[in-house]
Amino acid sequence: MYAQAGPIGILMSDPSPYAVLKLADFRLLLIGRLLGTVAVQIQAIAVGWQIYSITKNPLALGFIGLAEALPAIGVALYAGHVADVVDRRRIAMSCLVALCLSMLLLSLSSHYVADQNQLVMLIFTVVALSGFARGFYGPAVFGMVSDIVPRELLGNASAWNSTTWQASAMAGPMLGGWIYVWLAAPATYLFSFTLLLGSVLCFALIKARTVLSSKKVVSIVANIKEGLSFVFSNQIILGAMALDLFAVLFGGAVALLPVFTDKIFHTGPEALGMLRAAPSLGAVLTAAILTHRPIARHSGVVLMLAVAGFGLCMIAFGLSTNFYLSLCLLALSGALDGVSIWVRSTIFQLVTPNEMKGRVSAVNNIFIGSSNEIGEFESGVTAKLMGLVPSVVFGGCMTLLVVLFTAFRAPKLRRLHVQSLYTQPLEPNKAE
Repeated sequence: MYAQAGPIGILMSDPSPYAVLKLADFRLLLIGRLLGTVAVQIQAIAVGWQIYSITKNPLALGFIGLAEALPAIGVALYAGHVADVVDRRRIAMSCLVALCLSMLLLSLSSHYVADQNQLVMLIFTVVALSGFARGFYGPAVFGMVSDIVPRELLGNASAWNSTTWQASAMAGPMLGGWIYVWLAAPATYLFSFTLLLGSVLCFALIKARTVLSSKKVVSIVANIKEGLSFVFSNQIILGAMALDLFAVLFGGAVALLPVFTDKIFHTGPEALGMLRAAPSLGAVLTAAILTHRPIARHSGVVLMLAVAGFGLCMIAFGLSTNFYLSLCLLALSGALDGVSIWVRSTIFQLVTPNEMKGRVSAVNNIFIGSSNEIGEFESGVTAKLMGLVPSVVFGGCMTLLVVLFTAFRAPKLRRLHVQSLYTQPLEPNKAE
């Protein structure tokens, strides 16, 4: 692990927004995450369009998210424990290898399985298996940042992580849509497989290793309880997690984009790729700005306003029938979500002790990471019960109510200034 400088040292000696990029291991981590995220986003486009083209049922799109989320949630707490007691780089590499095998299975299934019902079941099975890998990957990669980056550059690292993730989430859907049109599903999954191999190579070249705690070994259950206690006793972390959980749960419309593409805009997979990429376009622009102008003051208020703006964008998107207006609304929603991501990731990195990063990230994945997939399921169910447009408008309205509730119930989050976290001591580990 790199030596950590004093509270002001690195910031004062190197205030450049590119300071963290001088760390070779961090550059490899960014490239590895970029390749892996692009691969997964391409897979999401291919799976979504393939399932919808077979079933013509929006509820089936919701079940895709649920199939991946449930395994990830099921292993999350144990995965967080493992990420705090095992070298995180090794965990991440193992998960990427598992995802490689998943992509290969999807490609072979799409090419050789002729029965459409059987193919749908195989796709759901592979997606569920990849959910287990994702459950371990998230806590490991979150903790790796602290293994590589000094504390004083964690805000800078969060901005670059967000920029890279959003850039890959923008490029992935657009590539996926076009590759699917040109080469069909089997080749699309094979392309993702190749990108994941590149990601494995990047992680293999990282030299930093997790510095494991030398304290007395405790049981798995006690270790997990320690992490849960830390999260649920910290109003700032818990408030930020809960805010994003319910905003994504109710406000997301990503799962329904294949239906909007087909029924509202009357276009094909290439347009679906553009719609899926639009939020990430807005988010990557926001993240690029935040690398140069971080939100140092009134960060909690900015977070809540950004989530409220996201809800309003979803309401307007649900009511729109113009493809280009909808693209702009999705891009704006992504820009606002980019603000939320930056504030939350910076909070989590600065407030959480390194020896608890895996467990806190695991709880965060249950709250936030899996809320994307559960939100997709909620979108599919509400679209089936309420209709396409009413379900999206309803979700946006619920997001606004969540923001209002959080503003009253989490005053510490509302009054938060991120700049104060750099000099604020970490909360002690109560279990010690």
